[in-house]
Amino acid sequence: MTAKYNFMKHRKLFFAISLVLVVFILGFAVIFGVPMDIQFKGGAMVVLGYEGEPDMKDVQSIISGVFGSGLTFQEGSDIATGDATLTVSLPGAETVTAEQLEKALVSVQSSYPDNHFEQLSMSNVNPTIGHEFFQKSWVAVAAACILILVYIAIRFRKIGGMPAGVMAIIALINDLTVVFGVFVVLRIPLSGNFIAAMLTILGYSINDTVVMYDRIRENEGLYGKKLGFESLVNASINQSLRRSVNTTLTTCMALLTVCVVSVLFGLDSIFTFALPLMIGMISGLYTSLFITTSLWVTWENFRVKHGIGKKKGKK
Repeated sequence: MTAKYNFMKHRKLFFAISLVLVVFILGFAVIFGVPMDIQFKGGAMVVLGYEGEPDMKDVQSIISGVFGSGLTFQEGSDIATGDATLTVSLPGAETVTAEQLEKALVSVQSSYPDNHFEQLSMSNVNPTIGHEFFQKSWVAVAAACILILVYIAIRFRKIGGMPAGVMAIIALINDLTVVFGVFVVLRIPLSGNFIAAMLTILGYSINDTVVMYDRIRENEGLYGKKLGFESLVNASINQSLRRSVNTTLTTCMALLTVCVVSVLFGLDSIFTFALPLMIGMISGLYTSLFITTSLWVTWENFRVKHGIGKKKGKK
């Protein structure tokens, strides 16, 4: 069985690309900080509805004069009514009192009576509760990774078992870092969308990996020792490449459409989920095809060279 492309020949390049990307993201996060939504950091959020096109800079200045500095503003629209909205966030330990809210609303209404500003919602999140929710979210991600490791180890015990699972988890960590990087680099505050995107990528990426591992297992059953492990993996990638790329491209096209629609209609909450998810899926395709397999081949070469353990027989 002759492979069209020798991907394993370039596995050091694949490692270098992933390493540079991860270092860049982590370095960016350390230097510029990680923006966090009030869901995780605590604070207050007020949503105002309005009509027309007021001077938003002046509106923001009026509101800041009541609540103080450190506010973040986000324009959008109410999906149910189609009215324009202004979301005011006070991250941290700050909370909004009824007196402050009334004062801010009256000030804006008196300055822009024709725009009919009104309060749509207000929520206060205790910082302690926010931190606990953030920690529990990471526990959920870690638990998902452990379950995936066990699943891979059991399902593919005939061709690698635990090493195959470990390589898959390392690649998944790369994908999660990429999703994290989208939020950090684009300065999108970490929120429930962040955790949802992370868990979705875990499932999507591991599905690609399972497809790849299944192909390797099938080929080992067909060719046995006729092919070295590196050649076997390389041939399996060539066989799975078109299917994996086409599946990911189709999904990404749908997500791109969602991104465009969300930008046009000001649906920021949808955009901040769809964009990281789309980039994470591209990363998942890359890691499933080239990182998990490259890591596995590197481990097998190291294992054979140093006589570590004994590979189990074919299925």
